[in-house]
Amino acid sequence: MPRNVEFKVRVDDLAPVRERLLRLHPRLAGEDQQRDTYFRVSHGRLKLREGTVETALIHYERPDVAGVKGSTVRLYAPSDAPVLRETLAAALGVDAVVEKTRAIYYVGHVKIHLDTVPGLGAFVEVEAIDTDGTRGDDALRADAEAMRAALGLLDAPFEAQSYRELVGRRYPMP
Repeated sequence: MPRNVEFKVRVDDLAPVRERLLRLHPRLAGEDQQRDTYFRVSHGRLKLREGTVETALIHYERPDVAGVKGSTVRLYAPSDAPVLRETLAAALGVDAVVEKTRAIYYVGHVKIHLDTVPGLGAFVEVEAIDTDGTRGDDALRADAEAMRAALGLLDAPFEAQSYRELVGRRYPMP
């Protein structure tokens, strides 16, 4: 099961972050228009991400604390995301929908997202990813912290909440 150590920070402007990132010669996975539909579940978070670069059903468990934190992630790549969204919405109910523009970069096993979320602003997310169990949490944490420094984000305040909580619940609870 993949393991991430990650953080999110809010920034006033993505341009200086992108400039520092490009100095690291990252691999650009693409610019994506994403819609994340969060479903009501009893534990963790379950979202269907629909985008032009990334589409996946994602279940993850992560504490809502500010800082660099670990998370457990399960991914499934659906062949028909709209039908899956409708099925899950009917079965579980929708908790929130987040639309964003995301630039996705990789520096080795570290994934960097430069996000713009309408109504919320600009964010940088960094995920140090262990897909095969060869890196421990301490090494992943060090990699995330190193990227934080390289991107000039040491003074940027950590965001504790997911976008789901930041947009608020837009859908009535049953």
